Amino acid sequence: MIEIFVGSKQLTIKDEIKNISFPVLVHYPTYETSRPIAFGPYTMNVSPDAEIIDGRFPLIIISHGNGGSHLLYRTISAHLAKNGYIVAMLEHYGNNRNNNTLENTTENLETRPRHVSLTIDFLLTDSWFNKNIAQNKIGVIGHSMGGYTALALAGGVPRTKEGVVVEVVPDFRIKAIVLLAPGAGWFMNSLDKVTIPILMFTAEHDPITPKWNGEIVLNYVPDKSKVTFKEIKNAGHFSFLSPFPATMKSPNFHPSTDPVGFDREIFHSKLPTEILDFLNDKLNEN
Repeated sequence: MIEIFVGSKQLTIKDEIKNISFPVLVHYPTYETSRPIAFGPYTMNVSPDAEIIDGRFPLIIISHGNGGSHLLYRTISAHLAKNGYIVAMLEHYGNNRNNNTLENTTENLETRPRHVSLTIDFLLTDSWFNKNIAQNKIGVIGHSMGGYTALALAGGVPRTKEGVVVEVVPDFRIKAIVLLAPGAGWFMNSLDKVTIPILMFTAEHDPITPKWNGEIVLNYVPDKSKVTFKEIKNAGHFSFLSPFPATMKSPNFHPSTDPVGFDREIFHSKLPTEILDFLNDKLNEN
């Protein structure tokens, strides 16, 4: 059996309305042997700009959390790519580790989902990727604020703390979503239009998106059979991030920490497989 490796391509996507751009890292299946490549402080075994395997593959967009990075879900993206997925990880403009100027703004609530849709638009028309994407098999994985983003795209109607509806256009090309410790507080009583399959993981010890966030999804999605739910025992909010290099692990760097006794490396040897199984099942229903 021929081994499949992870191809890697870095893109910059333009938002013409805002006159801004944002980076996107794409992982995809290739036969070209991978090698360790540095992406900032992280090392990924990839084949840069390698040729994609012939065929049509599902497309997954990963949306990171508040003030986060698109590079923090590489264990998930690499596993999906090795198993026949094209995975695009975008860095959300104004809500990332280098530029968080849109944090806690309505503009951020509006822009995040639109930039996911722009990423899908780009990839479906890009000469490098378009012929290899199964256009009826598109999903979104969202962590924390990325969970907000996924729910908004799936048809949730977000409202500000003042109760004002946030102008978001749902993206009906998306056929399934995966929520990792999602921020769902914007969707009280407003998930009745969310009808696609959902896989949701929450963390037992999570002060950032506490238990009630998951309960909003469980209570307000109209068809409960569409939601597959699992609370990860002893996990924390950041346990869903790929394990950090040893040089970055510190009690003072909260994203690298987990509750006492939780093994992030072991967890990330299992989590990508559970996500893959869900997506294989639900995206092949159509």
